[in-house]
Amino acid sequence: MADEQHICTEIVPIFGHLDRDSLLKISAVTHHERVKKGTLVMSPMDQRRLVILAKGSIKVYQLSTAGKEQLLRMMAPGDFEGEKLLFKTEGAPLYGEVLQDSTICTLSRSAFQQLLLTYPEISLKLLEAITDKTTRLEKQVNLINIESVESRIVTYLLDLAKVSGETEVMIPMKLKELATYIGTTPETLSRQLKQLESRMLIKRHGRKITILDDGNLADCY
Repeated sequence: MADEQHICTEIVPIFGHLDRDSLLKISAVTHHERVKKGTLVMSPMDQRRLVILAKGSIKVYQLSTAGKEQLLRMMAPGDFEGEKLLFKTEGAPLYGEVLQDSTICTLSRSAFQQLLLTYPEISLKLLEAITDKTTRLEKQVNLINIESVESRIVTYLLDLAKVSGETEVMIPMKLKELATYIGTTPETLSRQLKQLESRMLIKRHGRKITILDDGNLADCY
């Protein structure tokens, strides 16, 4: 566990500009723990801390009034969640579920706010991170608002290809999570992917998607 005592601070972008001594000081007030698959590390009852993922995977979601899960994002090592809620009494009802045995680091509200006072440059990095998250959430909202499920899938795949600069992309989540992310069911998602494959627009191998004809695929918008 000794090596994990400062791994979180070293891989999180908002701390990346600090020297090693500063990182070690931050690590000293950071709580490290290993969590099992299926553990809720964020919930409406426990939102007064910053959660940093060191190893593993976490899905962050909200529940609709009908109790339906809406995936917001998948956390990868170096990602963090909960920063907004550290500055107000009540926040959005976020949930964070561990998808595989993972290692997380947490900072309490008081510890995190003290860090911002000690290292004011973190505030600028934090603002950049929050802006990036807001942009991604806006993109997701726009995606869900597209009427055709096929168009949502095509838009999502083409966005992945645009970001990577490759025609072969890897969906960064299980199809069950992707279905929730774009606002459909796993069955509908699977059916639509098979239809795109049968039309020779894509080739699928598990979560790996090869775009065979991006021009005609774009016509599916």
